[in-house]
Amino acid sequence: MPNTNLLDLNPDQLAALMRDWEQPAYRANQIWEWLYQHKATDIADMTNLPKALRERLDQFATIGNHTIETERQAQDGTIKRLYRLHDGQFVESVLMPYDDGRRTACISTQAGCAMGCVFCATGQMGFVRDLTVGEIVVQALDFARLLEAQGERLSNVVLMGMGEPLHNYEATLEAIRLLIDPDGLGIGQRHITVSSVGLVPAIRRFADEGLQVKLAISLHAANDEERNTLIPINRRWKLANLMNACRYYIAQTGRRITFEWALIHGENDTPEQANQLGALLKGLLCHVNVIPLNPTHGYNGRPSDGKRVQQFMEILNNYGISSTVRVRRGIDIEAGCGQLKAKVIGLEDISNTP
Repeated sequence: MPNTNLLDLNPDQLAALMRDWEQPAYRANQIWEWLYQHKATDIADMTNLPKALRERLDQFATIGNHTIETERQAQDGTIKRLYRLHDGQFVESVLMPYDDGRRTACISTQAGCAMGCVFCATGQMGFVRDLTVGEIVVQALDFARLLEAQGERLSNVVLMGMGEPLHNYEATLEAIRLLIDPDGLGIGQRHITVSSVGLVPAIRRFADEGLQVKLAISLHAANDEERNTLIPINRRWKLANLMNACRYYIAQTGRRITFEWALIHGENDTPEQANQLGALLKGLLCHVNVIPLNPTHGYNGRPSDGKRVQQFMEILNNYGISSTVRVRRGIDIEAGCGQLKAKVIGLEDISNTP
């Protein structure tokens, strides 16, 4: 049985494989073109390769190692896919179309998540394993293929699905390099966003990579006591440490950071919390995405109403901090992180214990 995923290989690794097989160097370029330009799904489609090479590749490798377990489309056009991987694990990805022409893929980096954020369906499941480079990239590649068939193109990628991208650092970084490769998917660096709950050493390391991708931090509370409850990793790296890492990132990259804030009615949507957040972020090159909570079965909180959302944003504005409300998409198809998997494998009543 083939045990290598061709999408796990970068150009140098593919070239090394062809050298080992005593093939001309240009064969690696041909295979790469089939993978990312033609977006082939079957090695047999690589018709400019010799039949013997195709047969050897077919015995050695696959293009991806996943199947689509289920797919749902929302009334707003959002598409959610649940993938079954070769070892039976499930991961999700989402394609979100916007009126301004953007076509954004939200992709996963891990099966499950170790961060334990209490309101997140994935966090409620616990951690299973990291995804490989190919398992990350294929989620975007599949949607790019789908869009091309409709005369459109994938314009944006957010690593904001299941898992903590910076907890699977090496694979995430290699996947980003394949996504932005002009001969790969060719996504502009500034059209890629990495979301983290605040792994301080990894943020500092990421700042030194020389990339111009966007960084989003899931904040959700402006003091340590309340953030410890919502996001357990805060017990290891307090807000002061996180803010210092964010300042370092901005200094190194010149990029604005986005802070994600899931507004939970009566908990973190109060004027007091808004003022604390304003004081915490004042003077920082940043933007706040306020997101009415996407309810999950394992958490009893409910989303803020429009009046409280507006009041929260007005207070931030008083501190000179810009904010927008993120449009909630795919609500009718469990498009929130981990929700479709939870429904499919019967975890609707999963405990909210972190």
